[in-house]
Amino acid sequence: MARGPGVPVAAALGAVLILAAAASWHGAEGKACTNAFPGLTSHTERAAAQLRPAPASEPGHHGHGHEHGHEQHLTPTDESTWMSLMPRRALRREEAFDWLMLYRKLRGATAGATRGGAFLSEVSLHDVRLELGSLYWRAQQTNLEYLLLLDVDRLVWSFRKQVGLTAPGTPYGGWEGPDVQLRGHFVGHYLSATAKLWASTHNDTLKEKMSSVVDALYDCQKKVGTGYLSAFPSEFFDRVEAIKPVWAPYYTIHKIMQGLLDQYTVAGNTKALDMVVKMANYFSDRVMNVIQKYSIERHWESLNEETGGMNDVLYQLYTMTNDLKHLTLAHLFDKPCFLGLLAVQADSISGFHSNTHIPVVIGAQMRYEVTGDPLYKQIATFFMDTINSSHSYATGGTSAGEFWTYPKHLAETLSTENEESCTTYNMLKISRNLFRWTKEIAYADYYERALINGVLSIQRGTDPGVMIYMLPQAPGHSKAVSYHGWGTKYDSFWCCYGTGIESFSKLGDSIYFEEKGDTPALNIIQYIPSTFNWKAAGLTVAQQIKTLSSSDLYLQVSLSISATKTSQSAKLNFRIPSWTSADGAGATLNDKDLGSLSPGSFLSITRQWNSEDHLSLRFPIRLRTEAIKDDRPEYASLQAVLFGPFVLAGLSTGDWDAKAGDSSTISDWITVVPSVYNSQLVTFTQVSNGKTFVLSSANGSLTMQERPEVDGTDTAIHATFRAHPQDSTELHDMYGTTMKGASMLIEPFDLPGTVITNNLTLSAQKGSDSLFNIVPGLDGNPNSVSLELGNKPGCFLVTGVGYSAGMKIQVSCKSSLQSIGGILEQAASFVQTAPLRQYHPISFITKGLRRNFLLEPLYSLRDEFYTVYFSVGA
Repeated sequence: MARGPGVPVAAALGAVLILAAAASWHGAEGKACTNAFPGLTSHTERAAAQLRPAPASEPGHHGHGHEHGHEQHLTPTDESTWMSLMPRRALRREEAFDWLMLYRKLRGATAGATRGGAFLSEVSLHDVRLELGSLYWRAQQTNLEYLLLLDVDRLVWSFRKQVGLTAPGTPYGGWEGPDVQLRGHFVGHYLSATAKLWASTHNDTLKEKMSSVVDALYDCQKKVGTGYLSAFPSEFFDRVEAIKPVWAPYYTIHKIMQGLLDQYTVAGNTKALDMVVKMANYFSDRVMNVIQKYSIERHWESLNEETGGMNDVLYQLYTMTNDLKHLTLAHLFDKPCFLGLLAVQADSISGFHSNTHIPVVIGAQMRYEVTGDPLYKQIATFFMDTINSSHSYATGGTSAGEFWTYPKHLAETLSTENEESCTTYNMLKISRNLFRWTKEIAYADYYERALINGVLSIQRGTDPGVMIYMLPQAPGHSKAVSYHGWGTKYDSFWCCYGTGIESFSKLGDSIYFEEKGDTPALNIIQYIPSTFNWKAAGLTVAQQIKTLSSSDLYLQVSLSISATKTSQSAKLNFRIPSWTSADGAGATLNDKDLGSLSPGSFLSITRQWNSEDHLSLRFPIRLRTEAIKDDRPEYASLQAVLFGPFVLAGLSTGDWDAKAGDSSTISDWITVVPSVYNSQLVTFTQVSNGKTFVLSSANGSLTMQERPEVDGTDTAIHATFRAHPQDSTELHDMYGTTMKGASMLIEPFDLPGTVITNNLTLSAQKGSDSLFNIVPGLDGNPNSVSLELGNKPGCFLVTGVGYSAGMKIQVSCKSSLQSIGGILEQAASFVQTAPLRQYHPISFITKGLRRNFLLEPLYSLRDEFYTVYFSVGA
């Protein structure tokens, strides 16, 4: 990528970032700048080591291991504050001058400038409500149900134990276990999530719980007396400062500080702000001691570990306290060896641990907002461009096995360990900030893509507290069978559980953005059914989305505006997504056409709004393919299929060969699943030994399997069939009585276009030997049916006697009744029930080389096996 205007500014920054960038490059096999201890570099590896039985407990230090003497006092300027950190061994005047120059370079050329420009303003979650019953509302409610299940005493158990307070109950397990070094991190996420979810719902029980957690942590911090607050001993930071292995204590501290800060800024808990200030002052003293005792290089070396968003939360804190100590400390967590690479616009991020470094960039963004230094805007812009152009999947997600690999070489990274959920959570923050600064549609488009495909995908339907760590992208894999699989309510608490509960607590935070000016303006950038109380303009804006199906040609948005006080002039800006097309796009205001729309821009309307104003938007939505980001010719055929912003996954256990033929028209090889097909779906059941079994088609065999107890499984898919007449123009309702006596083709749900033959094989040829007569059950039960072979009257599909799971289906005929002991009637009778699976409203069929694929939105899948990328060939 060509170097832009960031290079001269980077040069002005001086040796701090530039030399750090050069020093950090050691090839993609490992960076000196990334997590410091090989073999314990990913959260997954560290958790595996931590959760093994530990030989001895850790020391229970409450203070830290250094003697600081008196407390540091603020001096009038940030440079004075910096000079107080000068290493004790630097006594000569020229050394003091060099120390000051180092800070000026570290701080940047624009120190003292006003804070960043006229950014779009976030709206309060208190003023946004998701529409009852919508997809996003259900995700929010599932998260609320989980947070209400969590017990306060169990959450804070390790905090209380650490300081010697009585700890009722038992601790949670997983990464919050009492012997796991990262313990306490989830509690910080919990504070952030509950603050935002309370703002979004005003659930009184949730407010009581989160306030109780803050009170418990307050007691713990007060007991220690130094400002230190954590679920682990401060001795962990002795290890950090001695460059000895320990699992990311600053990462956890960031979560706690951010959680408390959110409790203050979002939920209004003033006690929480005082607690954050005490924590910041404590760690300011610690960092000062390291620099004075050793060097600033020693401090930076200690940052070669995951520190979360320490710079981010400290810049936020500085905006509230104006305490220069907090600003200086924030600068000291701006990791120069990584930001330096971005400052010189080098795509050298391969080999870096992704979620260690994305939060550092978020902190750099906050630095830009606080100081106005344009370098940090350019750093964030370049980083986002780098991810989008070279390191992201069709879902918008990034990382493989928690790390970045070589740019534009993603084909070889497809596995079960793609797209760590934490990285998506943090990339959404980066894109959100960039949009607020620039109003560029591309950032809002990215947010939409990553939110739908990366965030909504990580919940297991409406099961509270069941989420995933990674989002597999390899052919024929499942969310359920990755390294971590689905987590559990009380014994996982991975990093991605923390970011997960936050993501589903703030689903309303990026739909609307306010714009300051003489005329109030509102930017509506996500089309999510919701209502916004726009107090600045005295208006209420409500948007509804027509339920989308694969047969729809348009995404249709309806907005109603009502005045809550005396009407005034206001401006509404509506995002026109880049994925739509100008041909067919339209908008009407009170049924009056507003003319043509241009994708990738805004529709802006300024007027005196009235209570009965109604706006309709119509965006053409189409299928399209998107190549994987891999510039090697041998991978040019790897394509993802999208419907507007929705990534479609094909149900498959490994096959990924799609057949486009010679056509360049996607509709020639991908077709819509008509909604009426749902009425043709059926599941056949039978009882044996007191258990209910289902007729199942998997791996080319017909067997009986135990009826699954949960939805969203491959067993449910394999036990669902589409029974339809040979003449596809006839559409029968299989739930009605017309089924009996009908002659039907039986098609496995996940193999569209393939039918079961009378020889119990699968075939794409639909001849007379593939027809089954659905007749009244031979057992005489009015609710049962039997499946008679169309080309062999009197012969039926049968099971056995007293069988268990895996029983193979056979064919038996009435003439052989004697040979099977007179049990043909029971073995050949099934109960026709409602299908275990239905087609998603957005469903398509794509032609394959060996078989066809059923495509559904990736976010909707649970345990099913799927393929995201297809090898598309002629």
